[in-house]
Amino acid sequence: MTQREKSAGAVIFRKEKGRIKYLLLHYELGHWDFPKGHIEKNETPKEAAKREIKEETGIEKLEFLDGFRYVLKYFFKREGKLVFKTVIFFLAKTTTKKVKLSFEHIGFKWLSFENALKQLTFKNAKELLKKANEFISKKGI
Repeated sequence: MTQREKSAGAVIFRKEKGRIKYLLLHYELGHWDFPKGHIEKNETPKEAAKREIKEETGIEKLEFLDGFRYVLKYFFKREGKLVFKTVIFFLAKTTTKKVKLSFEHIGFKWLSFENALKQLTFKNAKELLKKANEFISKKGI
């Protein structure tokens, strides 16, 4: 039987000298991705995203952009078992530049859209970044 997991996270960005920079985390397994984690019991996806971002990056000052919600669904293997994962992503703006990584990560980078697109490991994360970037452009942020 396939296990199921639900997580939430966010594409985090800030403006530096008028340019948008996206936050990517370097995970212990070697891949680059956005902050995310499990939704705990009695937690909304947005509450889970806020908590995970604080735990993984130390960033608390976040402004979630209304109208952006992106759902990723994929399978992966853990200890030989198939896991079906659903991740709900939001889009959040911050003014915080300093990142305090958790033990789960080995690095981070604030990158332009073009560089973030190159740095991200997974195709679905690249698609998510494109959607987030389009949303920001349309909003004129």
